[in-house]
Amino acid sequence: MKNHFNKIILLLSVLMFLQYHSNAQDKMPQILQHFQADKGSLERFYVIDMSPEKRGRMISFYKEYLGKIKDLSFKSLSQSDKVDYLLFKNQLEANLNDLSIEETNYQSSKNWVDFAAVIYTQEQSRRRGANINAEQTALSWNKLSKEIQQKISELNRSANIAKASSMHINRTIRGYKKAIKSINDFYNGYDPMYSWWTAQSFKKLDSSLDVYQQAIVKKTDASSNQKADQSGIVGNPIGAEAIETSLHNAFIPYNAQELIKIAEKEFAWCDKEMLRASRELGFGDNWKAALEKVKNTYVPVGKQPEMIMDLYNQSIDFIKKNDMITIPPLAEETWRMIMMTPKQQLVSPFFLGGETLMISYPTDEMDDDAKLMSMRGNNPHFSRSTVHHELIAGHHLEGFMNDRYKSYRSFETPFWTEGWSLYWEFELWDKGFPRNAEDRIGMLFWRMHRCARIIFSLNYHLEKWSPQECIDFLVDRVGHERANAEGEVRRSFTGGYGPLYQLAYMIGALQIRALKEEVVGSGKMSLKQFNDAVMKENNMPIEMLRALLLKSPLTEDYKSQWRFYK
Repeated sequence: MKNHFNKIILLLSVLMFLQYHSNAQDKMPQILQHFQADKGSLERFYVIDMSPEKRGRMISFYKEYLGKIKDLSFKSLSQSDKVDYLLFKNQLEANLNDLSIEETNYQSSKNWVDFAAVIYTQEQSRRRGANINAEQTALSWNKLSKEIQQKISELNRSANIAKASSMHINRTIRGYKKAIKSINDFYNGYDPMYSWWTAQSFKKLDSSLDVYQQAIVKKTDASSNQKADQSGIVGNPIGAEAIETSLHNAFIPYNAQELIKIAEKEFAWCDKEMLRASRELGFGDNWKAALEKVKNTYVPVGKQPEMIMDLYNQSIDFIKKNDMITIPPLAEETWRMIMMTPKQQLVSPFFLGGETLMISYPTDEMDDDAKLMSMRGNNPHFSRSTVHHELIAGHHLEGFMNDRYKSYRSFETPFWTEGWSLYWEFELWDKGFPRNAEDRIGMLFWRMHRCARIIFSLNYHLEKWSPQECIDFLVDRVGHERANAEGEVRRSFTGGYGPLYQLAYMIGALQIRALKEEVVGSGKMSLKQFNDAVMKENNMPIEMLRALLLKSPLTEDYKSQWRFYK
């Protein structure tokens, strides 16, 4: 009986040990899943951006989750959970910092926005369907329209508004417009008194807010910290301090000047290879003449989709032949093409990808010069790099695998997203995918472009270069068609991308290549095993991916330290 009892005690101890370690490993995925669900609920409820109500609620929400993870025993977590812990902590702290900046901008612009705060109160009541005093609402909206006119007069007499404050004001005005539309959509036609009283006051206030927004923009242009030029592109250079913060949040232990030096070194390699290809084609050191020859290999009108399909087949066959990565059959089956609109091509002069490949090629409504620039810039040799970048094993495979492996991770960074796709351009180059000098020039053009992105985007955000200088740099140093260079710069600074996005292509690819050399070069994994492993960890800073694959020691206060560029 005693032995039987001891066996039961031993079994219970083992079960408790296993349960403890199982719970330790399961904690972070569950916390992250709950966080994403909770955040979604809050963002669907507090829909008015820039409102003090939403800002205050999100601050308390992020602090709540910081408290939850700080209650965990970091040392007892699995390696995977430690990585998630550090990335989540970094994300929450970055979010709180963003909201702190938002609060600072609010305080500096209160005079221009607080007068209309009654709109927030009206929308709060509407959310739960409260009876509305239609007459009072109409009177308050008419009053606000008059106050906007007074604010515009005051604005005309005031000093210029700082760029950051102006952006906050404009987003606040958009929030006001969204709130009164929400109120109007809810009551109009359903509440007869509301419809009768507010038909004119709603239209007047909505229109007045538009006029006010335009006045703010006009007042801000002269105070922008962007260098004046003739490009017509107006962005928002963030400055050295913000760049440093962004790099810290992305786990990049280099400063802006160090990254520019890396770009220059990679550019030097590209220059050497470009001259070698130019000489093979008989152009000597005149590589731009060789580039012109390659640009003029564009396919006839209407044949671009056919050309892209042929390049896709070549690249997918090459990847399979060299057994470089596991490709799920469904990923091959479900990608598709669409044609990009002329408007979209103004900011995306080259095709984009993912599950849907968007083809950038001229339409009949473009003028002849624009048609020719588009065709030359999307020639088969240039596109030899970008088809597998956009599809497999690039962006399409990324999205396919992210949906299926560790989807609770929401640490998306362009250093992984774009770095992985450019890494495949490196890999296919190294294994001999370019068939001749023309192919090498086409692939080198894009590699040079990724070097140039680091240089022009950082110089712009350091407030050293204007958009026009960035355009000229792409034309002179890389050989872009001018319209395509303008589209690239416009996309970089007004397309909604973060300030580090453009430099993340090359830097992320160099990180993944350095990690591959550590893992595959040491014999820990084959190339295929490495590539498959990356795809099953989901999107994250590459230094944290390295910690997972190499099982590197991690501490609760871990800071970025991986100097990946040799």
